[in-house]
Amino acid sequence: MALKHTVFALAALVAGATAHAQVGAALTADIGTTGVGFHVVVPMESTLNGRFGANYLPHDFEKRSGRVDYKLDGKLATFDALFDWYVLSNSSFRLTGGVLYNGNRFKLSGVPSAAGTFTFNGNTYSRTDIGTLKGDVSFRRAAPYVGIGWGNALTPNKRLNFSADIGAFYQGKAQVNLIPLGCTISNAVCGKLASDVAVEELRLSEDAADYKVYPVLRASVSYSF
Repeated sequence: MALKHTVFALAALVAGATAHAQVGAALTADIGTTGVGFHVVVPMESTLNGRFGANYLPHDFEKRSGRVDYKLDGKLATFDALFDWYVLSNSSFRLTGGVLYNGNRFKLSGVPSAAGTFTFNGNTYSRTDIGTLKGDVSFRRAAPYVGIGWGNALTPNKRLNFSADIGAFYQGKAQVNLIPLGCTISNAVCGKLASDVAVEELRLSEDAADYKVYPVLRASVSYSF
């Protein structure tokens, strides 16, 4: 939460510092791989704008890892402070850099096989003996962003503008927690189960390695005032 507050504080500080020089500001509505969102755009220099906003997308899916199926109930939630540099003063092309508060997170639950069993690390357990399998997947909170884009929400003498972004942010290695709840067999077998689940947890972390870098494709419509 501290990082999220820092992002918003940075946005407020920049907006306040430039208020005396502003010729206007703009509000954007966005849609893309980060979900739906909005941004407030403020001018900073003749070829530099600041963009501050939030994006959200619920995302549920199923995944198989090793010999276990999972249901994942997730959300993609980001709060960002971005800076758009227009390489040429009269061009709509821009380079963008910034930082995001990354709230991407997934709750997961294991799905037993048709026979009512789970297989971890080559060992098979009955669902009635081990109970349920729950967990979560999260990523680093501070995520740097780089990208390119087209369009300027603060184009002079034009209220309505369209723009697009192509970029990515680095959210790092996934943090996976996986816990069996309700083991009812012997302490020795429950201990073995915990060890096998730890191996499965590592497998899931390796499967999630493909998501270290999250792609951003976004289209926006803006209104300046």
